[in-house]
Amino acid sequence: MAGDRQTPSPGGAASRPPPVPRDAATVLVVRQGAADVEVFMVQRPARGDFPDLHVFPGGKVDDHDGELDHACQGLDDAEASRRLTLPGGGLRYWVTAIRECFEECGVLLAYRTGALFEPRDDAEARRFEGYRNALAASRISLGEVVDAEGLTLATDRVAYFSHWITPEMAPARFDTRFFVAVMPPNQSARGHLRETVGGDWISPTAALARFDADEWLMIFPTLTTLGMVKSYRTADALFEAVSSRRHAIEVTPELHVQGMQYH
Repeated sequence: MAGDRQTPSPGGAASRPPPVPRDAATVLVVRQGAADVEVFMVQRPARGDFPDLHVFPGGKVDDHDGELDHACQGLDDAEASRRLTLPGGGLRYWVTAIRECFEECGVLLAYRTGALFEPRDDAEARRFEGYRNALAASRISLGEVVDAEGLTLATDRVAYFSHWITPEMAPARFDTRFFVAVMPPNQSARGHLRETVGGDWISPTAALARFDADEWLMIFPTLTTLGMVKSYRTADALFEAVSSRRHAIEVTPELHVQGMQYH
């Protein structure tokens, strides 16, 4: 994602075209804490494109994410694309957000027989943990889980939040849509041990304090998002504001340089 621009060395990266951004989605899973909104954040392992960072669950859009339009509740591709100002294919970003949420923090945003999904017992919880591990290892697709378990994806409970494109000087670039979802009851969030180092529920104010104290490493989109979220006192108020597009802030020249888009 976006970070500070770096000056390229002469004759080095400046002479090569910047990498093409890869489509991605990130989801802020939020819940009501004792006195404030809390968000679930994970720490990336010390490998990959952005090692050791504290981030929200998310990742790249894959080909299978565009095959689940039939399984999405309350949102179709035309409306999803309109919200993202895309000519088409917008719904796959919602699917990616739901898939990555399940893979990285074990929270499945889905319906079963008209009710929000929750495991019926410990045996079912273990079965879905197996699905989660298989998804993270790319051994199955989310569509296979949906079909096997008779689920529909709760795209109506995932609200579009913001749009960031990594600046050209970054070594890896992503065209990322940020979303917000309220933590469903009767599920628990935990970081995936292969995908993440761990996970924490934390208030935006506390997360920013850890960054200021050099305890957590975060990048500009994450910091900006936490700053936007901390002004809300309840998770429901945040979700309502994002759903109705009342949360938008002015995209200043500084924010745009750092990668925040105007839509």
